[in-house]
Amino acid sequence: MHVVATAGHVDHGKSTLVRALTGMEPDRLDEERRRGLTIELGYAWTNLPSGEPLAFVDVPGHERFLGTMLAGVGPVPAVVFVVAADEGWMPQSEEHLVALEALGVRHCLLVVTRSDLADPAPAIERSRARLDEALGKPGGGVAAVAVSGRTGQGLDELRRALDRVVAGLPRPDPGAAVRLWIDRTFSVTGSGTVVTGTLPAGTVSVGDELLLDGEPVRVRGLESLKRARDTVSGVARVAVNLRGHDLPERGQALVTPGGWTYTESVDVRVAPVGKQPQEDPGLPRRLTVHVGSAAVTAEARHLGGRFVRLRLDRPVPLHLGDVLLLRDPGRARSEVRVLAGAAVLDVRPRALRGRGAGRERAAQLETALPKPAPEAPDKPAGLDAAFALRVHRLLRAADLRAMGAAPEVPGVAGEWHADPLYWEESRRRLGEAARRYAERNPLEPAMPVEAARRELGLPDRRLVAALVGPPLTLAGGRIVARQAGLPGPVALAVERVQRELAARPFQAPEAGRLAELGLGPKELAAAVRAGSLLRVGEGIVLLPGADGRAAEVLSRLPQPFTVSQARRALGTTRRVAVPLLEHLDRAGLTERLDEVRRRCG
Repeated sequence: MHVVATAGHVDHGKSTLVRALTGMEPDRLDEERRRGLTIELGYAWTNLPSGEPLAFVDVPGHERFLGTMLAGVGPVPAVVFVVAADEGWMPQSEEHLVALEALGVRHCLLVVTRSDLADPAPAIERSRARLDEALGKPGGGVAAVAVSGRTGQGLDELRRALDRVVAGLPRPDPGAAVRLWIDRTFSVTGSGTVVTGTLPAGTVSVGDELLLDGEPVRVRGLESLKRARDTVSGVARVAVNLRGHDLPERGQALVTPGGWTYTESVDVRVAPVGKQPQEDPGLPRRLTVHVGSAAVTAEARHLGGRFVRLRLDRPVPLHLGDVLLLRDPGRARSEVRVLAGAAVLDVRPRALRGRGAGRERAAQLETALPKPAPEAPDKPAGLDAAFALRVHRLLRAADLRAMGAAPEVPGVAGEWHADPLYWEESRRRLGEAARRYAERNPLEPAMPVEAARRELGLPDRRLVAALVGPPLTLAGGRIVARQAGLPGPVALAVERVQRELAARPFQAPEAGRLAELGLGPKELAAAVRAGSLLRVGEGIVLLPGADGRAAEVLSRLPQPFTVSQARRALGTTRRVAVPLLEHLDRAGLTERLDEVRRRCG
C-alpha cells in the first residue's frame, strides 16, 4: 500500500477530489458535511491502474486547522497539492507549501481542480513555479494535472500520474523499528481502545508488545483498509486494537521497545523556509514543535549559527535525522506561522554549563557533521553511528539503536562503541597516566585499573582493559608499564640479600635483617615484581628459582617425607620450611598427603 496526503487552500476541492477518485466520503463529521469544510482528518482509498492500493489522508485547508493539517501530512511520504483553477494560488496554499518545505516533503503532485470553471493554465504555471522553487525541483520537477471533480475530466490522467508518483517513492524497510503516530482514537464496544495512524515503515503483528509513552501495551487486533490483518507492514494506514489501555491522545506514538529514544531535549540544525532569513534562525523563545501527528510546546535556545536546543514540554520518541517543523502559533493569521524545519542531531545532549557553552556546543556539532554540511531540512547524510560517536565519544550499542544509528561494526569493549579519534587519544592518555603513576609510586608502579578509569573519566573498567596494549600490560587488576628497575637504595639492599642467599639458599633473612637493610613490605613487593626475589610467604623471601631447586632436593628423599625431614634436607629452619612447602604445594611441585606427610609431584 501507499499513502499520500492532500494539501492546499480551504475550499479548493481536496475532499471533492478524494471522493471522485475513491467513491468514499472522507469528511467524517456531520458538521463537516453541513459546512462543506474539512475540520478533522479524513481517510479514503482506491486501487490505481497498476493495481497498487493507494490511501488518502484528507487534511483541512482552513488556516484555523493548520495543526490538524500537519498531523495528517507529517507521517506520509508524498502529497497531492490542490489548487483551484478559478482562484489560483492563495494564502493557505503558501502556508501549506511552507509546511511541506519544512517537513522535507519532496514527492509532490500538483492537481489543479475546477478546470471546468476556468482555464487551468495560469494556475498550473504559477503553482508549479512556486512548488519547484520551494521543494528543490527547479526546471519543472513537479508534475501537474488539471481535473474537474464535478465532471470527471482529467481523473483518468490523474490516476496514471499518481501511479507514477508512488512508483518513485522509496521502499520502506519492513524490519525497521515501528513508530506509529496516532492521529485518531476511539473506543469500540466489545473491543476496547482503537487507535489509527500511518505506519511509514516496520511491521506490526497481532500479539506484539509496543510502547505507548514508555508504557508497554499489547496489540490485540489489526485492521487496514477495513480488513482484519494478522500483520501489517509500512507504508500503510492501520487501526490497532490495544489491550488494557485507556484512550490515548493524538500525537502519542506506538513504538518498538528499545527502538527509539524518548527525549525532552534535542539539539537541531534549523533550515529556515519561505521568506525567513537564511543565516539567523530568529526563533521565538516559545514555539510549537510538530513531528508526526504530535504538536509539542517547546522552549528554544539559540546555540550559534543554525544550531538550536529545544526543550520539549513532554518526551517524544525520536531518531537522529528526524525532521521537526517549528511553528509560531502566536503570529497573526495573516502571517505565515511555519518558521522552519529542523533536523535532529542529538537526542541526548549534555547540559550546557558556563559562559560560552552554547557556542562551544554549536562548534562541536558543526565539526561532527559530515561535509559538506547539508542544506536541506530533510535527513542529512551521514547521521549514523559514526556521527553519533563523534558527538558523544562513547555509547552502548543499545543507545545507538535507540538513536536510529545501529552500529555496523563490533564494539571496542563488549557493547561499548567509541569514536576512533577519541579512542586513540584515550590510549595515549592511559600510557601517560600509567607512567605518571609509576613515577609517583616507584615501589608500587603498577597502576590499579580503577584508578586509571577515574583518571580517564571512563564509565566502565572494561574500557580501560581494552585500551591496554604494548608497552602496557595488565596483570592482577593493575596496569604495568615497562619495568624501569628498582630505585638505587633498594637495588643495593636487594643485591646484599641476594649475595647472602647465594651462600645459604634456603636460609631466608630474618625480619630484623631486612629492616636493617631498609627492606620493608613495599620495598620487598617491588623487588618481587621486578623478579629480583621470590616471596614464598609473609616476610619470607628467597632467590628466584629457589622453589625449583628445593623441589629437586626433596625429590631425592625417601617418599613420602615430613616437614622435619624436608627442613634438614634443605638446611633451613621451620620458619622457612613450612611456608616454602606450602608454596611448593600451590605450585604443584609437592603434594600434601595428610597432616604430616608430603611427596614430590
